[in-house]
Amino acid sequence: MQVFSDREMSGAFTVNRPGFQALMRAAELKAFDIIVAEDMDRVFRSQADYHNARRRLDFLGIGLHTITGQVGEMDGALRALMGEHFLKNLAVHTRRGLEAVVRSGRNAGGRAYGYRPVPGKPGQLTIDDAEAEIVRRIFREFIEGATPRAIAVGLNADRIAAPRGTRWTATTINGNLARGHGLLMNELYTGVIVWNRVRMVKDPTTGKRISRPNKAADYRRAQALHLRIIDQETWDAAQAIKRGRSNVGATAARKPLRPLSGLLRCGYCGAGMTALGAQRPGKPHRVQCAGFRESGTCSNGRKVSRSAIETLVFEGLRDELAHPEAIAEYVKTYNEERRRLARQNGDREKHLTRRAGEIARELERLVDAIAKGIGDFDTIGPRMKALQHERDQVKAQLVAAAQVDQVVTLHPAAVSRYLADIKRLSDVAADAAALDEPELVATLRNLVEAIIVHAPAHSDEFTVEIRASLSELMMPGPLVKRTGSGGIDGSGGGTRTPDPRIMIPAV
Repeated sequence: MQVFSDREMSGAFTVNRPGFQALMRAAELKAFDIIVAEDMDRVFRSQADYHNARRRLDFLGIGLHTITGQVGEMDGALRALMGEHFLKNLAVHTRRGLEAVVRSGRNAGGRAYGYRPVPGKPGQLTIDDAEAEIVRRIFREFIEGATPRAIAVGLNADRIAAPRGTRWTATTINGNLARGHGLLMNELYTGVIVWNRVRMVKDPTTGKRISRPNKAADYRRAQALHLRIIDQETWDAAQAIKRGRSNVGATAARKPLRPLSGLLRCGYCGAGMTALGAQRPGKPHRVQCAGFRESGTCSNGRKVSRSAIETLVFEGLRDELAHPEAIAEYVKTYNEERRRLARQNGDREKHLTRRAGEIARELERLVDAIAKGIGDFDTIGPRMKALQHERDQVKAQLVAAAQVDQVVTLHPAAVSRYLADIKRLSDVAADAAALDEPELVATLRNLVEAIIVHAPAHSDEFTVEIRASLSELMMPGPLVKRTGSGGIDGSGGGTRTPDPRIMIPAV
């Protein structure tokens, strides 16, 4: 008997439950004949998950049983519906309870910087004097003209612990106006509890919780004057400054993202690189380490031309792809290594197959002995459990051994397609308006994983390292996806010297 469990995890989705996924993998290996659960809702709380799994289990000849007996087609569908409906009702009742907590002047959840919970009194907070003084400092410096970035740098320099224990950033202080987040927008500092700023929904594909902002009309407020840290005059002054600096509504007018947006990384600290200033025609666009700019945690504040980086990257990719024999050599070496391992594993696979048969026969003999009343179950039971565990290990090793025989081949059409797209990108890189081609930009982002920018502060030159995925250029066999990396060197003036590096991953 095998036991599968997902402790302290919601049954709303099965995609993110390792226990359920392990159960289905074992089912594919025919490791058992029936699934036994206390009730249907211990396995599924979604109609879609139930029907998908039930269809597969029926095909494999595996039944589903609960304490009331075997789950049939009709009652299974009805019980799956009831399980899903229960979760929806539970969410409604939970929200109603939290709203009552807020109306009573208590905190409905979530830690707020500047406060600590009162032991033994759920929902009640008290002011943390040390953190409250930091809150007052932030508001005071902001009103005096300091930017959130400058405030964050000062706090980090003074080694003051951030709310999440890492480092202060401008975003922590400034927040998001649409979501009502951020230290400068937390109305709790004025003695007002605000709840229901966001709602949580689950992505049906991944099962992950995602927050979405609610309308201001849906907020719930309650007075809690004993939690006031900031006086009303200071609060109003800070909000007036924020409204004056706000660019709400500007998002719709933004230009499309540059092809390398989100891919640039600082070669000194690993943080992302952020654009400086607005993207105005005719103005040079530069990028800088976000760790230096936002929190002061990186010592390198070198500003680098974004167009120069793009030129090096596009030219580098074009030159690398123009010589697909380098990629072909990587694929050849990789496949030769897999074949060598396959030859070594041949004898081992035969041994595993033979052992799997021996275990199956021994288990059959033990089951027959129990059925005939021969032997003590207390003695036979542990032996059966040990054999079942060994059987599962042998099956897993057989699956791994079978994967070694798979090979990957270079896909010439993919190389040609990427060459054409990279040339098109390099032709339009100088004009931001011409980059409103989502499919073209997506092509590059599928190929490139990261661009590491090494820009010494004492030099006018810089180096970019392209970390690219070769999987887009290959036709992989089942369960095979291997990546390599390439390096491109260049200077700020736009010249470059190719230095291809195809890395053979460990098999």
